[in-house]
Amino acid sequence: MENTPGPRAGRKEWTALGVLMLPLFLVSMDVSVLYFAIPYVSQDLEPSATQQLWILDMYGFVLAGLLITMGALGDRIGRRRLVLVGASVFGAASVLAAYAHSAELLIAVRALLGLGGAALMPSTLALIRNLFHDGKQRGRAVTLWTAVMTTGISVGPVVSGLLLEHFWWGSVFLINLPAMVLLLALVPFLVPEFTLPKRGRFDLLSAVLSLAALLPVIYGIKELARHGYEPLPALGISLGLVLGFVFVRRQKRLAHPLIDLGLLGRRTFGGPVFANLLAMFATVGMAVFLTQYLQSVLGMSPFEAALWSLVPAAGVAVMAPAAAALAQRTDRAFVMGGGFLISACGFLWLTQVRTDSALWITLAGVSVYAGGLVAAMTLGNELALGAAPPEGAGSAAAVLESGQELGGALGMAILGSIGAAVYSRDMADALPADVPHADSVRETLGGATAEAAQLPAGTADTVLAAARDAFTHGMGFAAVGAAVVMAGAGLFSLVLLGGTGKAKRPTKPSVEPKPAALV
Repeated sequence: MENTPGPRAGRKEWTALGVLMLPLFLVSMDVSVLYFAIPYVSQDLEPSATQQLWILDMYGFVLAGLLITMGALGDRIGRRRLVLVGASVFGAASVLAAYAHSAELLIAVRALLGLGGAALMPSTLALIRNLFHDGKQRGRAVTLWTAVMTTGISVGPVVSGLLLEHFWWGSVFLINLPAMVLLLALVPFLVPEFTLPKRGRFDLLSAVLSLAALLPVIYGIKELARHGYEPLPALGISLGLVLGFVFVRRQKRLAHPLIDLGLLGRRTFGGPVFANLLAMFATVGMAVFLTQYLQSVLGMSPFEAALWSLVPAAGVAVMAPAAAALAQRTDRAFVMGGGFLISACGFLWLTQVRTDSALWITLAGVSVYAGGLVAAMTLGNELALGAAPPEGAGSAAAVLESGQELGGALGMAILGSIGAAVYSRDMADALPADVPHADSVRETLGGATAEAAQLPAGTADTVLAAARDAFTHGMGFAAVGAAVVMAGAGLFSLVLLGGTGKAKRPTKPSVEPKPAALV
């Protein structure tokens, strides 16, 4: 990790970082902002069940599939220019989404939002590499970047709930517009463009291959997590893996590849990419359980559950800067490993949660694991970004973020499958023999809740009590799985990344891109 002293950033650079955090926050928020709005969208646009799923998922699919392409494109045409293009697309798509008059149009516009988001996310992280040359300052900037990204995902449902209390569902998209206008107005004056070394022609075929490889894999994993094994999602994963192999082979032969495979093979970059993949595996995998626990087990309204889900941000607010400060005094690998081990303790704490547990017990466990995970992810981002050459920071940031997207999809599938298996087994033992629609009741807590509404009061209470106990039991087993993975991630960090975080002077000066004249 580069941590040598360099030219220190001043007020202008920190102001520029604050401006760049606007699109990052909104792009992250858009992942979850539709959770509360979808019932209103369904009532207005009357989408089919399949269309409703695509309205929810299209944004994330396109965002994940285009990250690598956009990161490489930013390295070639300029990251500030790509931020401006992304902000323009994101703002225009937000207006179109707010006033969409059909489900088909909303799906298409959600894809356009994903395109804009993919242009913005890697560029904001890559520009940190160019704005902050001093290692300590860059570490603080990356800490802020990681905190804003994770906070945006958490705040999305809360903002959505607040807007829907007073406005129509389109307002959850229009909230993006003022920030994008502000970004377009300020970035040309605050963020310099950079003259990058010649990177060769942009390889369109590689861009198509990367999209064709990532999309079916992420789609297949999410569908398997949602519905169990089905031939089409399994075929999608297989096709994506084959195309991914073709993509990697092509990158090895190109003089100017979309991804620097040599960089990915370095432990200072590939190690943090894998560590952050594991972190998102646990984060996203458990988020599904916690949302259902608050709403379906504790009986909270969606908005109330969203508000309580913000409490763990306190753990993040404490741990992220503390980890960054500690990493200035000791090897980052030890701090990352400690963060993962703390998160493992938080997950183990959640194994003690029961249907009648006090709310603070659940929130304490989530706060511990969230704080540990964000601390580890912050240092992983910093280590990977410092290892990347300045002229390739966009591609490096895109690879890092693509790994996180893939980790989240894997966590949802694997931890979700563990919880579902325990739930089905427990319900098979606990469910009365004469309960109608028993198959639906045994599959999910949502199915049990829906069927219980049609049953006599006594039977309904029995079914709901059994379903809530089974779900909480399954959540505990999923938490054990997450704890094991986090313990493995901690060991991985200590063994593979040990010694990489110590400050050392390079043997020859690194070549930074020179700022071009501001437009």
